[in-house]
Amino acid sequence: MSILEHRNDLDAFRLALREWFADTVPQGWQKRMTNASHEEFRAFQHWWFQELNKVGLATPHWPAKWGGEDLSIAHQIVFFEEMAQADAPDSVMFTISLYHLPATLAKWGTETQIERYLPGVRRGDVWCQGFSEPGAGSDLASLRTRAVRDGENYIVNGQKVWSSYGAYADYYLLLARTDPSAPKHSGISCLIVDLKSAGITIRPIRQINGESEFCEVFLDNVVVPATNIVGPENKGWQVAQSTLSAERGLLVFGLAERMNRLFHKLLADAAANHAGWAQDDQLRREFIRAYADMQAVRRLVRTMLDTVQHTGMMGELPATIKILYSETLQRFCELWTRIEGLAGQIWTPTFISSGYAKGLWMTDYLSSWTWTIAGGTNEILRNVIAERQLGLPKESRVEASP
Repeated sequence: MSILEHRNDLDAFRLALREWFADTVPQGWQKRMTNASHEEFRAFQHWWFQELNKVGLATPHWPAKWGGEDLSIAHQIVFFEEMAQADAPDSVMFTISLYHLPATLAKWGTETQIERYLPGVRRGDVWCQGFSEPGAGSDLASLRTRAVRDGENYIVNGQKVWSSYGAYADYYLLLARTDPSAPKHSGISCLIVDLKSAGITIRPIRQINGESEFCEVFLDNVVVPATNIVGPENKGWQVAQSTLSAERGLLVFGLAERMNRLFHKLLADAAANHAGWAQDDQLRREFIRAYADMQAVRRLVRTMLDTVQHTGMMGELPATIKILYSETLQRFCELWTRIEGLAGQIWTPTFISSGYAKGLWMTDYLSSWTWTIAGGTNEILRNVIAERQLGLPKESRVEASP
């Protein structure tokens, strides 16, 4: 009996998942991805994605009309819990393909776009996101990439940065300015761009943690069919909100579950080995604070998912969850780098997702800083919470004297 044949019995579904992960997750896959080459990473990600596909687990959250399994939120929670418990690989290279793209097309895409691009994801197409630019990261609406209508096409010129896994991608969800005379939050459009198009140059950016999944992308007179616009022209800002909403749902749930597993492993190891840090009052306090914060994240994410299940809306929690998760991750990785001392201050290049701690503490600590920036900087999100949830007035701006 296949895993999905247990969909009407959640406990049996969990057990079937657990058995499948035990049989399928390669032993030592983390070690293989440490110091792996780019081609080894790409091949491993495609292999794992197809293994999930064989049993209907690559797109379990997609509706059946898209070729997905239409599993409930409860099933998806079980899936991520068991994946974390098994320490299974995640499909990090397919994040935009599996979550951001369908969230965008579901609300704004045409039937033709849905029928053309979503089946390709199930076959292994990789998508990336072309939003941020030099000088337009947190202030995304200041982007300067231009898309000029020329008959049945747009001609696109500009530069993008922080396009995660752009070096492996086939397609781009691109924001470009189509009306430079409009206010900055207006006049932006969202385009689907084939990254094999003439005039595109992709350059990986080496980060502080040694990884280079981020890329900068240069677009020089790139021809994009006008049929590739997603949503109405000049409504790209609204389209982007649908795209970004995907970052703080089940994705953060999976990351929090992996962190929870690591916390319990560290506690068990400390008890078994009489670890010195567990005898230190201050280190124990910091560990327990991080542990409590992580449990708060898990509870908030479950509350948000319960809201989604009953209302179809995420409510007001996503920004709070993102801030709390990112800062908990950062504090915890810094704490453990201190606990490890000089022995832990070793940089270890890895292709394992940088979204959670893995026990490569210096690498984890360096990677953790990206999370206070990615998906909207925490400073910007605090303003969003203050203004939209608490109803506080915008801060008065006083111009400096010359």
